[in-house]
Amino acid sequence: MNDQSEEQETTDGVSRAGLAVLLGAVLIAGGAIGYNVLSTSKASGPEIAQPAGPPTIDSLKAAAEADPLNSGAWQELGFAYYETEQYDEAAKAYRQAIEGDRDNAVLWSSMGEARLLASDAVQMPGDAVSAFEKALELDPTDARARYFMAVRKDLADDHEGAIDDWLALLKDTPAGAPWEGNLIQTIEQVGKVHNISVEAKLAAVAKDRPKATEITAGNAIPGPSKEQIAAASAIAPGEQRDMAVGMVESLEGKLKANPKNPDGWVMLMRSRMTLGEPDKASKALKDSVAANPDQADRLRKEAAALGIS
Repeated sequence: MNDQSEEQETTDGVSRAGLAVLLGAVLIAGGAIGYNVLSTSKASGPEIAQPAGPPTIDSLKAAAEADPLNSGAWQELGFAYYETEQYDEAAKAYRQAIEGDRDNAVLWSSMGEARLLASDAVQMPGDAVSAFEKALELDPTDARARYFMAVRKDLADDHEGAIDDWLALLKDTPAGAPWEGNLIQTIEQVGKVHNISVEAKLAAVAKDRPKATEITAGNAIPGPSKEQIAAASAIAPGEQRDMAVGMVESLEGKLKANPKNPDGWVMLMRSRMTLGEPDKASKALKDSVAANPDQADRLRKEAAALGIS
């Protein structure tokens, strides 16, 4: 996904740049290191703290095709396609994942997002809308589906309705959530483009929002799924590490561009420690505190739990 400036917003709605605002947060928080922050994974058992770089798309595809109803394998393939901006292929993979887990709202909203990004239509494509609607039928709290259904309103020139829906989503978003800042930015940008005052509404929502949940280094960011670990074990350790290093470097780059993301910094610190890079983990702590002074105590607590000084 290419970075786009606020000036790229158009009077026709959110535009590609507006759609990208929340997606950037998803990518920061939802890679192979962290999996999916907008919703909790259904995988059972304890979370695994160490990150594992994703195997190649070819190996993921082979693993998925070998077990057509293995929802996790197809979900992994879908995310790999998504990450490489092959959105049409991502949508197809998520659709197959649904065959193995039809009641998983995350899969439906992921498919809807991929279908949307694969389309060049000015309005939201109908197959994306139907996927988001199904996700909300299964789970009315699904953040991704709620966000994009509001985008649909904005693209249909119901800008106030879209802002109201985003505000409702923000009201349900715990303080410090990875997508919080980008959601607020979306509201502010759309309000600015369409001369809708949002400051008072944002202030009112802020009073009623849930507090940040207490987190520890072990549960702050969901770990890799069982399927990720199994797939990663099939490739050579050296190649696996190279992939993990690449993901971590990508995460660091995104945090430098968007440092107001405490959860992302925790993920980076944990990843650096797992890679055996304590000096880089310490630097990540320093940078995270500098960028988020109001979260300094929490970040230091997370770092201490990871053995970072």
